[in-house]
Amino acid sequence: MGEMDKHFGLGNTGVLCFYSLFISLIFSVYIFSSSNLLKFTAFHANTNAHIYICCLIVIDNESCDLFDGRWVPDKDGPLYSNYSCPTIPTIRNCFFHGRKDRDFLYWRWKPEQCQLPRFDSKAFLSIVRGKTMAFIGDSIARNQMESLVCLLSMEESPTSISEDPDEEEKFTTAWHFPHHNFTLKVHRSVFLVRPTQKVKSNGYSKTRFHLLLDQPDPNWTQNLSNVDFAIFSDGQWFLRPIYLHEAGNLTGCIFCREPNVQDFSTGFAIRKAFKAAFKYVNERRSGIVVFVRTFSPSHFEHGAWHNGGFCNRTRGLSREEVKVGGDDWEYRNIQVEEFERAKRDGEKRGNRFELMDVTRAMMMRPDGHPGEFWGNKWMKGHNDCLHWCLPGPIDTWNELLLQLLRSQHQP
Repeated sequence: MGEMDKHFGLGNTGVLCFYSLFISLIFSVYIFSSSNLLKFTAFHANTNAHIYICCLIVIDNESCDLFDGRWVPDKDGPLYSNYSCPTIPTIRNCFFHGRKDRDFLYWRWKPEQCQLPRFDSKAFLSIVRGKTMAFIGDSIARNQMESLVCLLSMEESPTSISEDPDEEEKFTTAWHFPHHNFTLKVHRSVFLVRPTQKVKSNGYSKTRFHLLLDQPDPNWTQNLSNVDFAIFSDGQWFLRPIYLHEAGNLTGCIFCREPNVQDFSTGFAIRKAFKAAFKYVNERRSGIVVFVRTFSPSHFEHGAWHNGGFCNRTRGLSREEVKVGGDDWEYRNIQVEEFERAKRDGEKRGNRFELMDVTRAMMMRPDGHPGEFWGNKWMKGHNDCLHWCLPGPIDTWNELLLQLLRSQHQP
């Protein structure tokens, strides 16, 4: 709220009227802000933090940055349920595993300058008719695809076309919507660049990974030629000891602290991986549309995945509680910087890059994770504070994706 300054040049009667109105206004604001409905308050970034304004698009004749906003109450709730969407994987079906609270479903993302329209499955399928869309990244990328399948299923039921389903997790990795001739798939690549050993699906390994930073992962490169829309994301798998190689030589390590081996930061490896991936895309493809989804924060408290961390919050964080900065924000900024570079280079090849900057919004949603309600079959007693319940806040990512698709299809 802006400050009142200067004098208004009112007479005595005008001054009394003015102050009466002013006191009434202050009292109304106080009562309104005290409501339980508004305990989930708007997020505003620290002015010292790097803020990238990426996506000024037009919605209902209004110019709008989709990613500068806040969560507001939504009495309508999600568009689907764990009963109406039969394709929800069991480990994302939080209510199936006993979660009781429902309040986290009744919030919507509200950009400051416009209204974000609810997801329109008919409009989405119309835009992507005859196309192929691939999510390229880790299990959080698949988490978003699973949300999108539920949302699109309201218009058309898809058919599973997984040629090589994940043998460990039994997840569907590809779907086809025959009426729209639309294929939706995920190419699992937890580093975007090539690891020298098999990556287990459960995210746990006693051995240290070796990454070839100058070689994009063939798990996605060998399938890129027939992709029209690619959504790139990654980050969480870099938070572990990893040996880094370039040009056939060991150049350093992250989280190793070994003699005669140079220590690098996690951000260094993330930058190298995204740079190599985008370089490959711009050298090998033309006419592709690439979406870059920024870092999705976890919300472990009192520990991490493997040492007792948990997340049992049932409401989102307020503006005062969210701290912009730290590692999550650094990784997000690195991804944005590599996106900017790739976007400039891609224009020369007719490639289009769009940013899906979800980091700020998701920092406010510690209430949206499965936590203990995910039926863990690998590590009993561990909480999932990394992925997102379905339905849940991750559905917003696909509302944002739809608006980006609409904007890039505008004449």
